[in-house]
This record gives sequence, C-alpha cells and structure tokens, in this order.
Amino acid sequence: MPIEATGAKAGAMDQILALQALTAVIADDRLRERFMALTGYDAATLRARAGEADVLRAVIAFLVAHEPDLLAVAARLDVSPQHLAAAA
Repeated sequence: MPIEATGAKAGAMDQILALQALTAVIADDRLRERFMALTGYDAATLRARAGEADVLRAVIAFLVAHEPDLLAVAARLDVSPQHLAAAA
C-alpha cells in the first residue's frame, strides 16, 4: 500500500512536481514560447523566479487550460494528469 504524503510533505512534493512541469514546458520549444507569450514571463524572469509559488501556479494553470499539453507533460513526468493539475 503506497504511503500518502500529508501536510508540509505533500506541499513540498507538489512544489517539486510543479517545478518539474515548468522544466518540461521550458524544454519544449512550442510550449515554452506559448507559456511565455501567455504569461508575460521572459527567460530572465523564469531563471530568477522558477521556484516561486506564482510561477509554479502559472505553469500548472497553463497546462490545465489546454488538456493536450497537460496530458503530454503528465506522461513525460510519469504522473496522472489529475495529480499534475492538483499540484497548483
């Protein structure tokens, strides 16, 4: 039986998952360009603020807004789309 993360540990795991999602988005040219265009973030801002809560929420919201991208990134990260969407 898998152990469920709770409290602070779950929050830290969600933050790590959101950061991994950001990495996947940035690594894909099409996703990166669309994410930057829609959010207004530029490369310097993303480098400087990658781990900040608002940037991580933005990447999850970006993926949730377009299901094909959510499914692709979830598959790339080997997690369920629901788990990834809940990482916001």
